Amino acid sequence: MTFNSYGFILCFLPIFVIVYFLLGKLHRTAGKAVIIAASAVFYAFAGLNMAALLGASIAINFVMALFIVGKRPQKGPLILAILLNIGLLLYFKYLNFGIETVNFIAQKSIPERQILLPLGISFFTFQQIMYAVSVWKGEIERVRPMDYLAYILYFPKLVMGPLMEPTDFIAQLNDGEKRSVNWDNVASGLKLFSLGLFKKMVLADTFAGTVAWGYANAGTTAQAAATSGDLFLVMLFYTFQIYFDFSGYSDMAVGVSQMINITLPINFNSPYKAVSIRDFWRRWHMSLTSFLTKYIYYPLGGSKKGQVRTCVNIMIVFLVSGIWHGANWTFIVWGCLHGLLQIVERVFKRGVDKLSKVVRWGVSFLSVNLLWLLFGSESVGQWIGMLRTMFRFENMKISEGLLNAFVVPENAFLLDTLHLTQANAQVRGFSMLLYLAAAFAICLIPENNYKRMHRTNGLNMVVCAVAFVWGFLCLSIESQFLYFNF
Repeated sequence: MTFNSYGFILCFLPIFVIVYFLLGKLHRTAGKAVIIAASAVFYAFAGLNMAALLGASIAINFVMALFIVGKRPQKGPLILAILLNIGLLLYFKYLNFGIETVNFIAQKSIPERQILLPLGISFFTFQQIMYAVSVWKGEIERVRPMDYLAYILYFPKLVMGPLMEPTDFIAQLNDGEKRSVNWDNVASGLKLFSLGLFKKMVLADTFAGTVAWGYANAGTTAQAAATSGDLFLVMLFYTFQIYFDFSGYSDMAVGVSQMINITLPINFNSPYKAVSIRDFWRRWHMSLTSFLTKYIYYPLGGSKKGQVRTCVNIMIVFLVSGIWHGANWTFIVWGCLHGLLQIVERVFKRGVDKLSKVVRWGVSFLSVNLLWLLFGSESVGQWIGMLRTMFRFENMKISEGLLNAFVVPENAFLLDTLHLTQANAQVRGFSMLLYLAAAFAICLIPENNYKRMHRTNGLNMVVCAVAFVWGFLCLSIESQFLYFNF
């Protein structure tokens, strides 16, 4: 089940919210039971095999948490718990990648394993580690089964985050004042959910069609149809697709959670306004950045052990980030290049700071775009081939196949409403220009949705109602979120 489905919006979500408040008012344990049961049902739609694997992970980690409590403050049980989680992640997500790499380097033919990759394993594995560390630190005095299950299984953050500290979640879960309906929170939650749905269904999925065309037609063979101009646009379109897709999910997750008075952490803060790569990572996937900083960068020494050691630590963090995202060399190279750019900014900080903000923004945005193109590629070789085509500038004409991807059913109605039908007929690629203008405006002008979610005046609610209806009407094809693959 996904947030962008009829079943979730029309059935699962309203039933969950109503039952949660009805039973939660009776006793806090009843509210937790509703969260656990609803989350189990939500995840089971991915398949019973996946649910069984998640259940096994939960059972192992719960036993380890009890073991850590009994042995505090020894580090051994904590290290064992972390190694178990990392081992499970490496097995399910990276074993075949390792076999494929060994076969390529050593010219072997070791058969790959048939492994079912559990949905959301990258996210719930990190949540398990966060819980184990909190128990070891004494931040969680007693390992209560209901609290633990609710924290790990909580469906708004289970599959794609945001990552959340267990103490923050459990404190809200046990707050008696949060068990009654707060209509302001319901309104702000609906607002955020509607905006997220619009981002995903109207923007991200439209850009997805153009990106699919671009990657399918990119290459160095004679059959490759994409021109240099096409690929520059495809790079930009993927930049917008991945942002609207992932931030749209995060908005919906926070919105659903807000409806039952549980506040999830912010995951995006207008990342394409960043004026440096370092600034970008303060704004993009913020919960992951926070996790890597707290659990890897600081334990390695952070920036307190000299410039060389700091640079090494940065590279380790971004190597881990790349590996975490997926079992492909594209992600590893992507992470390392982001780390390298951060090091360059740090080493040449004085010179970089003297540049105007416009120049810094332009360089940062272009760098992020080029690396997103790598992130979405099937291989590093495909990325290099696309860059070669782009920077030859041999043919900057935009192909009809790319422009046609923006011809969606609601375009005619929108153009008529805005009295732009004549302009559309006269300007080639006019629909594409509208989408690009809207994407840039949404990314660069307003304050982040998360920070504005409690502004529920009349105009905001009208805008959100339009966003919801528009997004809902696009649900005829249930599309998967990009980060489901990571």
